[in-house]
Order: sequence, then structure tokens, then C-alpha cells
Amino acid sequence: MSKPTLLILAAGMGSRYGSLKQMDGLGPGGETIMDYSVYDAIRAGFGKVVFVIRNSFADDFKAVFSAERYKGKIEVEYVMQELDMIPAPFKLNHERTKPWGTNHAVMMAAGVIKEPFAVINADDYYGRHAFEVLGKFLTGVAGKQNDYCMVGYQLGKTLSELGAVSRGVCSADVNGYLTTVVERTHIERINGTIQFKDENGNMVPVDDKAIVSMNMWGFTPDYFEHSDKMFVDFLKSNSDNIKAEFFIPLVVNHLVASGTAKLKVLTTDSEWFGVTYQGDRPKVVEKLNALIAKGEYPEKLWV
Repeated sequence: MSKPTLLILAAGMGSRYGSLKQMDGLGPGGETIMDYSVYDAIRAGFGKVVFVIRNSFADDFKAVFSAERYKGKIEVEYVMQELDMIPAPFKLNHERTKPWGTNHAVMMAAGVIKEPFAVINADDYYGRHAFEVLGKFLTGVAGKQNDYCMVGYQLGKTLSELGAVSRGVCSADVNGYLTTVVERTHIERINGTIQFKDENGNMVPVDDKAIVSMNMWGFTPDYFEHSDKMFVDFLKSNSDNIKAEFFIPLVVNHLVASGTAKLKVLTTDSEWFGVTYQGDRPKVVEKLNALIAKGEYPEKLWV
């Protein structure tokens, strides 16, 4: 039975953070958040990791995140995401500097992934249990089509103390299958209540326990074909819009609403945390050290 693959979206430079945050050593042995994800994926039975990166830093990245780093415990591949990687006859608007979005990044891996796969952000910590439930699901859908999943987290446990965040707020049916995911921007806790800013600029309260997507998805390889078709439609409407982005929730919502695919919302007791702002760094270091002290991880992952 083929093992699932982990696809890590690492092409973003981290504009708010101020550096190439995917390569920032946070663990006691200089481990990045990505290293903990790869370590958890190996424990959960994943057989390959694919990094989505950019040519501008590819050599530096590959020198660090190599198969040798992971002691041969997992296969490693790299794919590039660039602005000009769009299908003919579309032409890149040269005023565009913004990447095409998370689903465009996923599409870059179509040539190297032939098995069920997970998608995560490079700069988010998801936790061992999250990878276990995701790995189990993906192993169970080998050979199937249109049978997807995501790992949901409670909104109240995913906020930054240093500023507002954006989250995909999810709704599910009684059987735990996704019905919609709605991107909410400028979410923060104000006077003890979590609120988001709606399209009219009004602050709207939202439940602490609302389930949100932290961009931890599970797909079967047919997802690439759906994405290709939808990206053409997206470009027909947005090729001249230099800000428009082709996000994973956009594709997922369409596939679920049309009845093309179903998507199970998996629950986890793992804590999520991430580096959104430079000021988040000390707290992340502290949390990783606490997990090491509890025996969740060895002090040095890749000895």
C-alpha cells in the first residue's frame, strides 16, 4: 500500500514577519516549524515530503532541507511556484507581484504526487495527533476519488496576541462533512469576545469554538485535475486583477457545493500555533520547549 505524501507550501516570504520565516530555527537544535511537521508526518506513516518553493531561494532552501537532513527517513522533492506558471493562452500581467494563492501552489506538485496527499503551511505547527488522524484518513482513501478531508481547529485556540488574523470559518453537516468554508479577515479578541470585520467594516462576534481551517487539507490526486479546470475559469475572470488569488477554499467550496466531492472535517486535540508576526517567535520557542520537556519530541530531531 502506498504511503501518503506531505505537500508543504513554502514559497511565501513572510512579508509581515520580515524574513524567510520557513528557514528560521526555533527548536533547540535549530529546527524550523517545518521540521516538526516532517517529523510528525514520518511518525504518522507518510512516505514523501514535497516542498513548494521559489527559484529565488531554491538553492539556499535545498541546501538546508535535503533528504540528508531527514536521515533518509522520508523521500524529498521540490517544485517551483512562479507567477508566470499559468496556462496558455493567458499572459502574465507584469504589474502583478502577488503570488496566485495557495491552490496555485498545490497545482505545482501535480507532476510528482500520484497518491493521497496532505497540504500544510510551512510556518504553522499542527501537532502530532493532527498528522495521525490525517495520515489514517489518507491511507484509507488510497485508490478512491473525490474523497477529501481537512483538520479543523477551534478558532479561540488559533489567535495571535499581537494582531488580527484571517481564518477560514467552517460549517459541517451532522455527519461531519464540510458544507462551507468562509474566509474571515481581521479576526481578533476584543474585550474578551472574538470578532471579525465584515465586508462593510463592521465587527461581528464569532464563537470561540467555531471550527476553522488552518490550511491542513487531505486530497486524492484527482484534485489536481479539478484545480486545473477551475484555474482556467478563474483566470478568465481575474487575469487582469493583480490582487486576485486562487485559494484552496475557493476550489473546495465549489467541489462540495456542486456535489463533485465530499470533505470530512477531522477533529484533533493538537494545539495549533504559528509565526504570523516577528513578535510571535519567543512564544513559539517556549511552546516547542514545553513539548520537548513533556517528551513529545526529542531535544534534537535529526540526530
